[in-house]
Amino acid sequence: MRVWYNRTFSSVNAAIKLIREADTEGRFTIVHSNANRHAPAARLAHEFHVEPTGLKGDAYVDWCLTFCRDQKIDIFVPGREATVLAAEHARFDDVGTRVLSAAPPAQLKRIHDKADFYAATVLPDAPVAAFCPFETLEQFDTAYAELRPQHAKLCVKPAHGIYGLGFAIIDEERSSAALLMKGVEYHIGYQDLRRGLGELDSFNTMLLMEFLDGPEYSVDCVGDHGRLVAAVVRRKLPQAGSGQLIDMRQDILDATTRLCADYQLNGVFNAQFREGGGRPRLLEINPRMSGGIGMACLAGPNLPYIALRGFAEGYEGLEIPAPRHGMRVAEVSVATELA
Repeated sequence: MRVWYNRTFSSVNAAIKLIREADTEGRFTIVHSNANRHAPAARLAHEFHVEPTGLKGDAYVDWCLTFCRDQKIDIFVPGREATVLAAEHARFDDVGTRVLSAAPPAQLKRIHDKADFYAATVLPDAPVAAFCPFETLEQFDTAYAELRPQHAKLCVKPAHGIYGLGFAIIDEERSSAALLMKGVEYHIGYQDLRRGLGELDSFNTMLLMEFLDGPEYSVDCVGDHGRLVAAVVRRKLPQAGSGQLIDMRQDILDATTRLCADYQLNGVFNAQFREGGGRPRLLEINPRMSGGIGMACLAGPNLPYIALRGFAEGYEGLEIPAPRHGMRVAEVSVATELA
């Protein structure tokens, strides 16, 4: 089977490597495309193709259809424009390609809008932190007056965003300059934030939220159209360089099982939690492979291979090892020469 991973996040490097290591019988030929011919995955895949730049939306879908037809792709695992492509399965079926999407289009759209996602998600085992969306300084002040008396610390983040970009803890005592001089990351001064918001004519929806100060958990998963097939829970340790701990907490697994069902999650996805008030609280779903997918797979289940093999041939009879609870894992960078 010819399997195509298009341009996506760097986690595709680990995924291709893991699939090739597990595919000892040679079931899959892995094809990767990227606008950057020096992308690491170009050396890891069986075949590499350069993607055109500047294509978006329908134009990119059309290019993908042509690529699948010309390259005789059996399975397409989209990264770039994944939400748009999730609505086009029938067109890909017509050229003989099955598309492995992480969720139905409407669910993907909701997942990517955290304001909508938080409002719609009911998760008793790991409820969302208290939050208020805002788009003006006046709305920010109203939200602050509502949330601050109930919570010791608040934070802000964009309703649409990745990698934690735009996230900051609000500091009521120090200015942003004082925080900068002290080397305090991911913090912003309260008065500086208010002043900056007031200077903007408009800005994209932001969220004011209760700040959760407990340990963070990242759950790498495989779903089968809403059924949780496999999951590995990683707890991020506070000390730099100490790695992460495989911590198979049942309450987090229960919450992830419900999320998988509610959002009809499929293939490899990731859920993020953080502890607050002595229990896990949901941060987000990433409908894609996480950057730490390689660490999760060290614990036993080869998640990218399980997802691909299950999608291609069915999960029945597929051996899935139990994760090694208590294992400590880390990633080590290795320098290499680019061709």
